[in-house]
Amino acid sequence: MFKIREALAADLPAITSIYAECVLNDTATYEIDAPDLGEMTKRFETIKANGYPYLVAEDEQGVVLGYAYASAFRGRPAYNWLVEDSIYLAPAARGKGLGKVLLKTLLERCSALGFRQMTAVIGGASAGSIAVHASLGFEHCGRLKASGFKHGKWLDTVFMQIAMGEGDKTLPDPNVYPGKLYQ
Repeated sequence: MFKIREALAADLPAITSIYAECVLNDTATYEIDAPDLGEMTKRFETIKANGYPYLVAEDEQGVVLGYAYASAFRGRPAYNWLVEDSIYLAPAARGKGLGKVLLKTLLERCSALGFRQMTAVIGGASAGSIAVHASLGFEHCGRLKASGFKHGKWLDTVFMQIAMGEGDKTLPDPNVYPGKLYQ
């Protein structure tokens, strides 16, 4: 069993460790060198300061098993209603449905904040990540072939997308942005 909650600064050592394992052993991220706690703290503070959700999943003993956050897709005002998701799990937590629970909660939070679209940029074209996103309604919207080189091989990147809330059915209020990036 696990609990999803807002991430706190106190969670950053565990988050940093989970991410470092992914950097060193996986293709979910195309970073080659694992960032240290100082860098991860800067990233966390930037995401939170700009109004994006940042979640952790913990077990009954309070051990962080994984985390997820939404962030700006690109730094241009026209993208204000689009967020990119990121989800990372400790090795022991993978394959148990935790990624799906984190993603579902992240979708709910982002929709409540007024974001209209979420994109997934799936490094290494991970079949597991693609399946989790598809199970929640994300659709394939592109593939960049041989876009990354890591662990001695070329990797594809898959893009998936889902509409949230009113999606593109109505125009957003041009004076109200869900994130704080361009307010």
